[in-house]
Amino acid sequence: MAITPGQVFASLLSDAENGKRCWPERRGSKSPVPPPSAEREVQVSATAEVSAPPNRARICMLVASRKEAAAAAKSSVTRRLEYIVQSVRAHGVREDGIIVTKDFRRIENAYQMEAEVSVIFSDFGKMENCCNLLVEKLDSSVVVGSPQFYHTTEAVENIRRQACLRAVANSRRKAFEVCRLLGQTLGRPLIVREEEIKETEGLTSEAQAPDNTRPLTIQQQISNASVTVCSKVYVTFELKSKDNVKRNN
Repeated sequence: MAITPGQVFASLLSDAENGKRCWPERRGSKSPVPPPSAEREVQVSATAEVSAPPNRARICMLVASRKEAAAAAKSSVTRRLEYIVQSVRAHGVREDGIIVTKDFRRIENAYQMEAEVSVIFSDFGKMENCCNLLVEKLDSSVVVGSPQFYHTTEAVENIRRQACLRAVANSRRKAFEVCRLLGQTLGRPLIVREEEIKETEGLTSEAQAPDNTRPLTIQQQISNASVTVCSKVYVTFELKSKDNVKRNN
């Protein structure tokens, strides 16, 4: 990801110098016009990047049966469906993370019933264990699809927030180093503005693309669904001379 170089600007003129250069004298008076409070400030921009893997995975499981008798088709699917749901619950999935849909129809001289279970996992290790168990116990009578990894809205907002906070922290460190180099003291922040935010998903340009002839591994799928957020902020800090700080103390 291309990152714009940071920028620094510092204004070191004192109030007296600002008044001497910029403010004329009043008519009939030898004293200059009192200048407004001139801000001594340092302006910096900084960036920060935060990456995070997906925090949810959706996976679908399908069972089906075709029998001459309607009751036999329903019974065959129902037994396997109950076992799937019980196994999913045993692996920590809540009720609101399980959606079951059923389809029953007559095809030619037989009855066909299909049931699909859509499950949302937050623990990917438990997801793998659950899928392996179902394939082992139900064999070819169940079709387990590939997981679809994604971020919840709350997770994406948290990544954006962390990127912005880290960028602000970087700007303060940069401003502190500038002030130390110039023999000044860093004061309070005056302006904080997030100028740009970029989001990318999937493998970075430096990463090697997987072989398209082979199915992606779980780790590769997680990497492809990872989100990276880059935040750039502009911050203006008050600038204090060390002499003024000593006099105030």
